[in-house]
Amino acid sequence: MKKYNELSKDGYSLIEDWKIHAQNFRKLSNQTIFSYATDLKFFLAFLENYKNSKISINKLEKLEPREIRAWLAHEINLGISSTTLNRYLSSVKDFFNWLNEKKYIYNNSISIVKMPKKEHKLPRPIEENYILEVISLISKNNVLPWIAARNISVIALLYGCGLRISEALSIKMNDYPFKDTLKVAGKGGKERVIPIIPFVRNCIKKYIFLCPYHKNKSEFLFLGKRGNKLNARIIQKEIENCRKQLGLPETATPHALRHSFATHLLSAGGDLRTIQDLLGHSSLSSTQIYTKVDPKRLIEVYKKTHPKA
Repeated sequence: MKKYNELSKDGYSLIEDWKIHAQNFRKLSNQTIFSYATDLKFFLAFLENYKNSKISINKLEKLEPREIRAWLAHEINLGISSTTLNRYLSSVKDFFNWLNEKKYIYNNSISIVKMPKKEHKLPRPIEENYILEVISLISKNNVLPWIAARNISVIALLYGCGLRISEALSIKMNDYPFKDTLKVAGKGGKERVIPIIPFVRNCIKKYIFLCPYHKNKSEFLFLGKRGNKLNARIIQKEIENCRKQLGLPETATPHALRHSFATHLLSAGGDLRTIQDLLGHSSLSSTQIYTKVDPKRLIEVYKKTHPKA
């Protein structure tokens, strides 16, 4: 087996070699390379402390699954989420695959270790009265009326139509004026038709009237201060400011408005199949999480419909 030039070369030098390979041959982005390299350094730091010695290529070749599991257990005890842990493990797996492919070592221990199960956190909707307060605050927080009208319109689409923020910001001017429905291209280019309620239509009408741009129909509907496509971060920041002013939890994000749309529809008597179509979920199981969010609604339906209730 072809060995590395220096069998005593430490793991951190190997990470630098991996970074060169990732940049020159795999064309990974600088941010991805930085994230992977940081994860690998955390991993090596644990091993050095665990083994009480520097980590050379020889020690990486002899690494056992139990040592990798000890590292995972250590991270879990630190409170690392399963999502982050999955990323850590992916980074280490990629590193070992590279070492094996280059025939610097042969060690398949990492492939034996299973990924921890991903947590399925329930969505946390924003209460209806707080959504109205958010809209009121946006009007007060923005000096320019057209900016306030724009941000309120985006939020109206997220809550009033259940759109993802990327879907709302991808709407073009040639989609306007809206009639009773809006055709939206969701994940994977899958199209769905969403009813437009009068509140949403009126918000957008006001924004169109006040917006100083919109020279042609090919432009995006929602524009930034310089007339370019609106960045999602602007809306995220707007919600963040309102959240702090109202004392709402960190779960109050633009995406939480979409959750609120689904939860409030279910509470008002909407059926899961219809909500599935409105959200653009490919399977009903994705929509069923909302039944866990609103147990009161389930009890109410049960009492009204079950013959013996």
